[in-house]
Amino acid sequence: MHPARPTLRCLDEDLGLPLPSVTQPLDEIDHPLLGKAAAQFSDAEGKHERIRSIDDAVLFKVKVQRWRGAVWIDAGLPWLVAAGQREDGSSDDFYAVLEAGGKAARARYNAAHADGLKTSTSSSHLLPTRADHVRYRAEAGVRFARRLRATIQELITATLRDGREHTSDFDSFTLGLQVRADHGHETYAAVRITGSVPANLATVILGNIPGCDADGWYPEYALPERDLLPAEQAWSNLMDPRAAAMILNAEA
Repeated sequence: MHPARPTLRCLDEDLGLPLPSVTQPLDEIDHPLLGKAAAQFSDAEGKHERIRSIDDAVLFKVKVQRWRGAVWIDAGLPWLVAAGQREDGSSDDFYAVLEAGGKAARARYNAAHADGLKTSTSSSHLLPTRADHVRYRAEAGVRFARRLRATIQELITATLRDGREHTSDFDSFTLGLQVRADHGHETYAAVRITGSVPANLATVILGNIPGCDADGWYPEYALPERDLLPAEQAWSNLMDPRAAAMILNAEA
């Protein structure tokens, strides 16, 4: 199950929160209801309580403190589509407002369409829109960049310890790194990518290798201990030994 996230409408109108930069995924926003939704819907096999007053879509309850919310799940992605406060016995109670809004939306739809809805409510106005999906895809790029930087750091640390090649598998390619010192003064860095990746991704990977001149990368046709594999590309460079020492010292 993916982390629970709010729709843009819910974030603005219901939670009253500003839209953060795309570098902050919406599922990472610090809010009690979002934190509860993330925990409650982290297990794809978990049991959840349905909001019975809404009959045109399957919405689930999420509760924390006085906050109440409605979660809709789309292909394993939980969306917080509505939020409000508990006001027991009041028309302002979240569930009362949600039901009234659903019935009003259904009435508006039926007034404008000859083939009216047979359900008691309409909640389509709450569900994710194209803008929500555009934002989600943009955040996917941010998540990938984070993972790539963290993986590069882990691989460099591992190879600096033993001088051997270390690899990590991504969805469509495998990244391998090898860093080793020659004669105690030159530090040789080799990067290899197996699989199909766009040229700009290779540039991003090379640009994230610390201690290496961005213009110092040269294509290789063999790695130190083996020939290149099919669908594999490789580059080499010299790494500043001071950068290598800083990485190892940070891990000590």
